[in-house]
Amino acid sequence: MPIATLTLELAIEHAQSLKDRRQVVRSLKDKLRHGFNISVAELDEAVVWNRATLGIAAISGSPAYLAGQLREVEEAARRLAAGLGAEIVDSFLESDVVLDALDAETDTQTE
Repeated sequence: MPIATLTLELAIEHAQSLKDRRQVVRSLKDKLRHGFNISVAELDEAVVWNRATLGIAAISGSPAYLAGQLREVEEAARRLAAGLGAEIVDSFLESDVVLDALDAETDTQTE
């Protein structure tokens, strides 16, 4: 059964305190959880007020569905983050099965 993780690195430039950072991170986590059937957690310590890292995990019986879901999650996270005054500066997808499904989907779209 395919399992995939997506790591998102956020820049929260307007955050002047830990409270500002927490508000953005909590809101983004809650909105992603409620919009998709995924697990979301903050991965790093609150060392720097204007940076955060979120980890997202999903599981599915279908690699193609999982690949599409994670693509939608990343797009939604970018929109939501922008609305909260943050920016996703980097993202990492981890799963051999999902990466293979994404490659196959890209190949069929270019043909």
